[in-house]
Amino acid sequence: MTGCHPPRAADPGAVRPAGRPSAAGAGHAPPAPVRAARPPTRVPGLPVQIENGPRNGRAVALTFHGRGDPKMATALLGEAERAGAKVTVLAVGDWLDEQPAMARRILDGGHELGNHTLHHRNICALPAAEAYAEISGCADRLRKLTGTIGSWFRPSQTRRATPLVTQLARKAGYPHVLSYDVDSHDANDPGAAAVQRTVLDSVGPGSVVSLHLGHAGTVAALPPILDGLRRRGLRAVTTTELVT
Repeated sequence: MTGCHPPRAADPGAVRPAGRPSAAGAGHAPPAPVRAARPPTRVPGLPVQIENGPRNGRAVALTFHGRGDPKMATALLGEAERAGAKVTVLAVGDWLDEQPAMARRILDGGHELGNHTLHHRNICALPAAEAYAEISGCADRLRKLTGTIGSWFRPSQTRRATPLVTQLARKAGYPHVLSYDVDSHDANDPGAAAVQRTVLDSVGPGSVVSLHLGHAGTVAALPPILDGLRRRGLRAVTTTELVT
């Protein structure tokens, strides 16, 4: 995997997007730098596979499988930001190939970006070499766009990784695999009311909630979900903030 070195700029955490040469000297302003993604962090005391954070706090993590219509994704991020919430997006690599600007949009909103494999295949059913290519391929996209491999790895088409996939994730640079303890089932498009009810009926302090970009019902459900969390004294934070 090839890296991307940060340019010399006022913001030392910024990197220039890959494939976008500077237009300096050509009469044009150079492209704005992308905020660097937080790199993976090993959290002492936490299991390799994380399903939830501390139960004695007042925070939850809303995590989104990242692919789909970028306009819908942007609308969802805007709803989170209006409520003062931060989320974690686990992006699919080929979605980042098609929508590289979404990496900047996610990070510039103060959210967290991670790895959800390159093509969203059934990773636990793949041979080791192919599974590793799925993890490392998405990590490579993230590094080129943001300067790091992202904060977290979540396996595709499964709630929990097998020991093999967990081992391959560590090899790729992810000390933890991010699972979840609340499944919104929003990918089935049951409607905003059903998504809201499913989440709020199950969520509690320390929960990691699985949601998806690219679904209109999820966008519509997010404001009442955030309002419901607020009424319970809970706040939506990034996964890193939840567990550290």
